[in-house]
Amino acid sequence: MAALHAACFSTPRPWVAAEFAALLADPLCFALIESQGFLIGRAVAGEVEVLTLAVDPTARRLGIGSRLVFGFLAEARKRDATSAFLEVSAQNQAAIALYLKAGFSEVGRRKAYYNQPQGAAIDALILTRAL
Repeated sequence: MAALHAACFSTPRPWVAAEFAALLADPLCFALIESQGFLIGRAVAGEVEVLTLAVDPTARRLGIGSRLVFGFLAEARKRDATSAFLEVSAQNQAAIALYLKAGFSEVGRRKAYYNQPQGAAIDALILTRAL
């Protein structure tokens, strides 16, 4: 997971193997895995959050991200969640389009939330949807 995450992200910084291990050991977290992608979510008190979604850059636009997001929504319902949310870089147009297609809508913006390696700051959009 860490290697794929590093291939997908520089902002926010990629997570390391120990961070993935800690998340996956948490009973509130769950992972959906495909051969070229994964999504990690967390369910707490009727709400689920997309913690991260990564799809191999060489396998994008093949439906992997869509399957993972819709799988996330199905898993959320199994966990009796009534709402879902996530944060996404305001510059990640492909991810934003994917989430909007899945029924999410923007409810807020965190100014200068992500810091790029060269120092520039990027806003995070907060997206949510009812389940």
